[in-house]
Amino acid sequence: MDWIKRLNSAMNYIEENITDSMDMENVSKIAGCSSYHFQRMFVYMTEVPISEYIRKRKMSLAAVDIMNGEKVIDVAIKYGYESPTAFNRAFKSIHNIAPSKMKEDGVVVKAFPPIHFQISIKGDSEMNYRIIKKEAFKIIGISAPLEKELEKNFQIVPKMWGKCATDGTIPALLPFMDTDLKGLLGVSSCNKETDWKYYIAVATTKETPEQFDELQIPACTWAVFSGEGKNTAIQELEARIVREWLPTSGYEYANAPDIEVYLNPDPENATFEVWIPVIRK
Repeated sequence: MDWIKRLNSAMNYIEENITDSMDMENVSKIAGCSSYHFQRMFVYMTEVPISEYIRKRKMSLAAVDIMNGEKVIDVAIKYGYESPTAFNRAFKSIHNIAPSKMKEDGVVVKAFPPIHFQISIKGDSEMNYRIIKKEAFKIIGISAPLEKELEKNFQIVPKMWGKCATDGTIPALLPFMDTDLKGLLGVSSCNKETDWKYYIAVATTKETPEQFDELQIPACTWAVFSGEGKNTAIQELEARIVREWLPTSGYEYANAPDIEVYLNPDPENATFEVWIPVIRK
């Protein structure tokens, strides 16, 4: 329950500061997690990126302000748009009309009420997981920087995997895999507020060759979920973890990377695990 309360406190903060430049670090601190984990939880629970939600709330309120007689230029400035052109573009993308048309009779606009979270218990499909404690270990592989707006990374990560599948990276990594953590790893190292990176890697005790990057994964408690299916099944499992398991689990996110373990990376018949770093509430 405390976790849901913190999420709603974060949403209240967004609403109270909707006309300001939104600082995701402040929002995530109120939610009690990193900016990465907050954005990830939000998109899994709402199916809308946080940046899109904020834009829709601004445009919803802007429509009311214009209907109440405020000038378009004043409303644009109020919601943080430096030029009328940028505001007009954002407004039209939401309402399908220009803000200058708002006072015409019969105009239809869209309202996007504030989001409020609550626990919903489904339990219609089982989830297999185990809780393990693991000492620190090393991964090696290739890495790429991630954007602070989570949705932008939905293009970066698939491109990385596509490149690795064709340029020989994966066969070059596999001989280094010599620990009990078997499988090809997708690691989101975003627990710091700066230097977000994504790794395609393996766990190893061997020396790191020059062509690969390395990352030390800290000692941590992990909630490990297993799954199988087509290449989209892992995202569906991650969404269920956030929506269905985490709120009532007695755990919350710990300050460590998230790990996807691909035991069989066949996109049509994958077997995988999702490792979530957790601490007791």
